[in-house]
Amino acid sequence: QVQLVESGGGLVQAGGSLRLSCVASGRTFSNYAMGWFRQAPGKEREFVAAISRSGGATAYADSVRGRFTISRDNAKNTVYLQMNSLKPEDTAVYYCAAPDGSAIDYSSHRYPYWGQGTQVTVSS
Repeated sequence: QVQLVESGGGLVQAGGSLRLSCVASGRTFSNYAMGWFRQAPGKEREFVAAISRSGGATAYADSVRGRFTISRDNAKNTVYLQMNSLKPEDTAVYYCAAPDGSAIDYSSHRYPYWGQGTQVTVSS
């Protein structure tokens, strides 16, 4: 069974940075793409970023492109989300998610495995 455990959330002032981590277990990590999603209060869960199994391809939501960077370390079974220039509108619970394929996917419906989420709060 695939398990995902996020860490690294917290409270930060606008303009600050945070790095989220997600450790995966239960299958061969390097065979699959990985993604990050977020959900703000009263809003639907939305795509943030995704990375291919090798790390050679990445994708970002327009709202975070140029500020966030997704990366992975297959030797550590870990995917990261470096978040810079944070804005109050980035406040949300951030979820690590794993699809069943190796390619990048934008739809949360195609990610069967999810972490518990980590809260990110950006104050103005």
